[in-house]
Amino acid sequence: MMRAFLNRLNKAKGFWTGVILTASVFLFLGAKSASDSYFEVAKNLDIFATLCKELNTYYVDPIEPGSLIKTGIDAMLDNLDPYTNYITEADIEEYEFQTTGKYGGIGASMRKKSEDIYVGDVYENSPAQKAGLHPGDLVIEIDNKPLRGKSIDDISVLLKGAPGTQVTMKVKDAYSNATSQKMITRGEIELSSVPYAGLVGAQNDIAYVKLTQFTDGCARQVKLALDSLKKAQPKLKGVVFDLRNNPGGLLNEAVDMCNLFIDKGQLVVSTKGKSQELDKDYKTQGSSWDMEIPVTVLVNHSSASASEIVSGTLQDLDRGVIIGARSYGKGLVQNIRPLGYNARLKLTTAKYYTPSGRCIQAIDYTHRNADGSVGNVPDSLKKSYKTKTGRTVKSGGGIEPDVNIKQEPISRLVVALYTKNYLFDYTTIYVQAHPTIVTANNFSVTEADFNQFTKWLEKKDYSYQTETEDALDSLKATAIREKYYDAAKTEITALQSKLLHDKKQDLLKNKDEITHLLENEIVSRYYYQRGRIAQSLRNDKEFAKAIEILEQPIQYKSYLEVKK
Repeated sequence: MMRAFLNRLNKAKGFWTGVILTASVFLFLGAKSASDSYFEVAKNLDIFATLCKELNTYYVDPIEPGSLIKTGIDAMLDNLDPYTNYITEADIEEYEFQTTGKYGGIGASMRKKSEDIYVGDVYENSPAQKAGLHPGDLVIEIDNKPLRGKSIDDISVLLKGAPGTQVTMKVKDAYSNATSQKMITRGEIELSSVPYAGLVGAQNDIAYVKLTQFTDGCARQVKLALDSLKKAQPKLKGVVFDLRNNPGGLLNEAVDMCNLFIDKGQLVVSTKGKSQELDKDYKTQGSSWDMEIPVTVLVNHSSASASEIVSGTLQDLDRGVIIGARSYGKGLVQNIRPLGYNARLKLTTAKYYTPSGRCIQAIDYTHRNADGSVGNVPDSLKKSYKTKTGRTVKSGGGIEPDVNIKQEPISRLVVALYTKNYLFDYTTIYVQAHPTIVTANNFSVTEADFNQFTKWLEKKDYSYQTETEDALDSLKATAIREKYYDAAKTEITALQSKLLHDKKQDLLKNKDEITHLLENEIVSRYYYQRGRIAQSLRNDKEFAKAIEILEQPIQYKSYLEVKK
């Protein structure tokens, strides 16, 4: 629709006037208040419009003005931070999904293997599930369009659409190998921000809640989950609030989330921007869910933005023990500005500060290196602040947990098995042979299951380079470049032979990691995302530490006190 409109404008006499007006919206956003700055804007807009006109008139091949101008806008915004983005009319649906968790579609993800497209996850109670789609089904056509060679983005466009509309899929069943046509009516797919909540701990007296994103209404969802758990177990001992891999979302939801554990009128976060109207204090508005219950918050390096507001505020107020790894460090606030023709500008308007006064922004976008790259805020600029009881916390580097747990690196073997879809493919075989399994948190892969998996792998190619082999290849390349290789060739060759890894031995060395991932994939076929989360907690170090702390009140309190 936008492209058609721009093409019509191109033919119209006032096209370039439209370009100037559109471009001016962007450039004036960053303009200084001084008159000389406005002159610079006007001058460069004139140059930009003239350049576009010359290209449109004289360039050897036809051009698409809309596409060309979008490229220019994106390049301009690339000089700012990565969160300031131009959202076209075509991208609105994706943006709204990020803020609401809703979209029109069939409720299934897709996987690409070689040139073929397969069904990945099927969401519980979705149109895809009701139509009988299974993970592992080969998707041959969508609406009579062959899919071989298509990208996942191409497939997504074909599957999404207004609720109530229909899409036809030609699929080959993963279990029966039968090919059939399926007519699926699209629905409003809402991915809950709280995919799992349950009672955990030795006595099932601790509430666990997983939050994946701060979408509209998520604080209410968390409260409903906690109410339900408290009704089932009136004597709750504590709460584990899992914000790992949560990229953030709506600021007001972060404030409401903090309000569950702190009382009305408490400062949660402050924002400070270029203009005074953007300077604002956000305080809790309602009564708390529970002001006394012990709380632990799980974070990792992918916990960002609103996740950091919640974890940082609870840390500053000594209201919860933060566990895991240092968070991402996004201390910037974005607002959405309308641009006309259903386009939007998402731009950074302010920095936010937790109750202690710290800004946790880790990357300094205001000072770029000569090559355009950016770096972390240097240690010399990081300041110390105090929590409510006097504990020291620092700015400029994300939220540093009260209990830091080392993150184990993923082995290259496991990466190879995952990226080549071998864990996914074997799970399809396993499910075909096992119509049912025990509950998600009680399921285990047996020794016999693991042996069957390794035997199935024998004819598969899962070759990969170890870090040691990478280092040796680098040494060899350096020796050749510096002309030392001939003298050291015998030793390097002997070392290469000695280090040649035995794939079978590597499977055994990484048995635990492989087993856990295989269990998780298998459980997801029977119990969907909620089952995947429940099962993953069995081998979760951060979760285990949270339970340990909550079950020992003295230890819990010690983390919230100033160390003497």
